[in-house]
Amino acid sequence: MKDQRKTEIKVGITVLAAILIFLWIFGWAKNISIRSSENLIKVSFRNVAGLEIGDPVTVNGFRKGYVNEMKVLPNEVIVEIALDNDVTLKEDARFSISMLDLMGGKKVEIYPGESSVALNLQEIHHGEFLSDIPAVMSLLGSVQDDLVTVLKDVKITLSSMNNYLTDENLSTDVKQSLKNLNTLTSEMNELIKQNKENIRSLTSNALTLTENTNQLIEKNEKNLNELIKNLNEVVSKSNQLLNDVNQITTETLQKQNNLGKILYDEEMIKDIKSSLKQVNELTSILIEQLKGKGINVDANIF
Repeated sequence: MKDQRKTEIKVGITVLAAILIFLWIFGWAKNISIRSSENLIKVSFRNVAGLEIGDPVTVNGFRKGYVNEMKVLPNEVIVEIALDNDVTLKEDARFSISMLDLMGGKKVEIYPGESSVALNLQEIHHGEFLSDIPAVMSLLGSVQDDLVTVLKDVKITLSSMNNYLTDENLSTDVKQSLKNLNTLTSEMNELIKQNKENIRSLTSNALTLTENTNQLIEKNEKNLNELIKNLNEVVSKSNQLLNDVNQITTETLQKQNNLGKILYDEEMIKDIKSSLKQVNELTSILIEQLKGKGINVDANIF
């Protein structure tokens, strides 16, 4: 009777332990916690890209929570995150959905921030979705046609270049050009060798000429300065002369001198014209008398 009693107690303890272990494993798998030491944070995402309830939440790569609930709205998805209360988030904290593994799993990554002001857990915060492998593959699928076209163009270009480079005429021309270039280089080297002494002499003469010029300038520096000074004086006097000529011309045009009055005085010009006319008439009379009977002169001689 006692043995049967012991057996029943052992079976009961074993079943109770199995139930507790099952509940613990189930709670661990579903991220169910009996503790109340969690903070609930709501984050808005435009696209959750396959995120599911129970997916992990990491802070700087360390798992500190899980996705507790998700609510789909017309233009966004509100994700409720259960986060351990030992995590301190600042107002500049960032939330993002990223790839968990190569199998396509997702997680919510949190950067806690560096601000001195704590995050308001009652507000709805905004997160972002980071592209993963499926998103990249989807993007490649959207540009597949363009990529195929580009590859075709590249293939045509490479084929044309291959045909161009394998052309026998082109190969012959390139070889001939290289041969001519080699010949030209050899001839230039030979020319330089033949005129090496001349080049040295020319260089030496140029240096000598430069030195002599410098010496000449140094020796005649005073004379050159005087010459430049005299030239400056000549230029200055020439400018003064030109100014005087311009002044005389201006005064003449404005009738401010005798020459201007003579040239531009209309009354004087009329008198000159009248005098010239009378002289012409007198000359004509004298010429006619000389051609005729001569000139009658009535002179009283004392």
